[in-house]
Amino acid sequence: MDDFTFTFNDTFDDEEVDSVQVKKKIKSSVLSPNDAGPAVANPKFAIKKAIPLQPENSQDTETKNSQPEVADKTRKKDATAKNKTPSADATFKQAEENLRSPICCILGHVDAGKTRLLDCIRGTNVQEGEAGGITQQIGATYFPVENIQKRTEKLNADAKLKVPGLLVVDTPGHESFTNLRSWGPGLCDIAILVVDIMDGIKPQTIESLDLLKERSVDFIIALSKADKLYGWKSCKNAPIKKALEQQSKDVEDEFKMRLRNIITQFKEQGLNTELYYKNKEMGKTFSIVPTSAISGEGIPDLLLVLVNWTQKTMVKKLAFRNEVQCTILEVKVCEGYGTTIDVVLINGVLHEGDKIVVCGLQEPIDTKIQALLTPHPMKELRVKGVYQHHKEIKAAQGIKITAQGLQDAIAGTSLYVVGPNDDLEDVKKAAMEEMKSVTEAASEGMKSVMSKVDKTCEGVCMQASTWGSLEALLAFFISSKMSIPVRDISIGPVHKKDVVTASIMLDKKKEYAAILAFDLKVTPEAQELANKLGVKIFNADTIYHLYNQFEAYIKNVMEMKKREVAADAVFPCVLKISLIFRRKDPVILGIVVLEGMVKVGTPICFTRENELIDVGRVASIKNNDKPVDVAKKGQEVSIKIEGGNSEEMQKNFFRNFGVGDELVSHISRRSIDLLKAYYKDDMSRKDWNLVKVLKKIFKIP
Repeated sequence: MDDFTFTFNDTFDDEEVDSVQVKKKIKSSVLSPNDAGPAVANPKFAIKKAIPLQPENSQDTETKNSQPEVADKTRKKDATAKNKTPSADATFKQAEENLRSPICCILGHVDAGKTRLLDCIRGTNVQEGEAGGITQQIGATYFPVENIQKRTEKLNADAKLKVPGLLVVDTPGHESFTNLRSWGPGLCDIAILVVDIMDGIKPQTIESLDLLKERSVDFIIALSKADKLYGWKSCKNAPIKKALEQQSKDVEDEFKMRLRNIITQFKEQGLNTELYYKNKEMGKTFSIVPTSAISGEGIPDLLLVLVNWTQKTMVKKLAFRNEVQCTILEVKVCEGYGTTIDVVLINGVLHEGDKIVVCGLQEPIDTKIQALLTPHPMKELRVKGVYQHHKEIKAAQGIKITAQGLQDAIAGTSLYVVGPNDDLEDVKKAAMEEMKSVTEAASEGMKSVMSKVDKTCEGVCMQASTWGSLEALLAFFISSKMSIPVRDISIGPVHKKDVVTASIMLDKKKEYAAILAFDLKVTPEAQELANKLGVKIFNADTIYHLYNQFEAYIKNVMEMKKREVAADAVFPCVLKISLIFRRKDPVILGIVVLEGMVKVGTPICFTRENELIDVGRVASIKNNDKPVDVAKKGQEVSIKIEGGNSEEMQKNFFRNFGVGDELVSHISRRSIDLLKAYYKDDMSRKDWNLVKVLKKIFKIP
């Protein structure tokens, strides 16, 4: 930071001279091992690929002048080891003069204000456009250096920004999107960990910290929602120190109190933290930048600290190189373009027409780039809009790529560019080897979820716009209290063929003849066919709304079925006669419920000397002269019993019953099955134990 100073006297003071040494010595567990950058390719096998999500250690490499004869195995090894070795002819000075944009990942708990913070920086409103205000896909935004300079001019800092810009990757904070969130740190050079000043560290904050530690990623803490402090005076887009100077003593005291609490919470996680302008040991202590996404306080500080810290301590890592490093963020169907992939180009250059290889679900996919699309600067990659077309794009950048055959591409894996001298089959083998290592390390959760998709079972069909969103949808529904079985999944809009697939359940389990569509377009033809066949299509822009829709539907179906089978669903009960009010049909008795529950419609019988005597059905129940539908264990009520044969019932009653005698409900195999299917929630463990007792009495298998 020799050419950069803040107007504050204590900003980065005493850290100027030895920051690099401090970083190397103390932060070895914090900086990514990829600092040295990718390797120079072997000229006989110049495959251009992305670094895997798990960081790899740098190694020495051969120079471009050596061209030994390479066997197939050696060529494959070169393909996968290419980014592990630094460029032999890239000096520190050359690297410093040709830096790529740093990639920054933004992480934190749901509702911590991650997307709103980005909205404030770029002057957009993506957060309002997100369903439920919750990020449900990974997004990428490019900030040109000109915009960064404009946003930081109020700091009056003598800063020479050497990077061309900043690429920020936004990740979901909700627990359902664990795997999506885990991809972010694997892509980035530095991270912003967003913590709500009012709430402090939350479960997903700790999970994000673990991900950053696991991948050895340096980070800065953005303390969000400073404007929530009671009495906060807005100082639009002001540096945070100036904004704090304008606050009343009460606000200042509350700020200090909440800051102390959060610093303590980080200490409990084993991390030292401090306000960035008081931080004297930036290689050892993590910086906190208070911010407000509503009025913009602290945003200039956050941007300048991010850019300056990366360009000062990560020169080798940020050195631009020609070898392509590119990772797939998402696979999605985009209207007008078909199936596309959203990627982060970490290093190198991509060209329209490049032959590429990506990992597929079953086999490698080789195709050719048809179009390179980016949103306009300061716009979100995942937000639908007008894209800019490019003949070539230089790293680092978030890009949408259109090409043929991308339907089965796997998010989280690398994109390979095949050079003119490369062997396509060797590139494919290298791609699949890399895919195996990534999926084994990072996709165990997805494998577990996918194993629960059974095409032979009775279940629903699920569709989403991206594989990442589909994974979150599957995990949420399978782990929910309904535990919905899933028999088929796909990505992209709902078409007629999807309705036909779902209609198979009409003859097996009608309520599962349904498509759960997460934030998708349903074609008119598909909706028309669904209405005709009786297939239900549920479509919502958040997982919660989709779940609530389907839950309400299943509850309604269950209630309808309950009404249909109510007469045959006999609950177990044991009753004791305490009074006889009427001996003629209908008989009215006073009873005590000894076990279970008696409901209106329950068939009652009497057992004596291994003989079962049916009495009739409960026509009504009264408790303190008030009609009720059910009486439970311990209650004393009166019941009216009506028999099918009045004369026979009276004869049986006078012959067999008296005060003190016991009656039981007449259960059957069918009634037990109905209780299991539709009345599980109404039955206690004691009720099921009583069923076992009555099964022996009625000799039910």
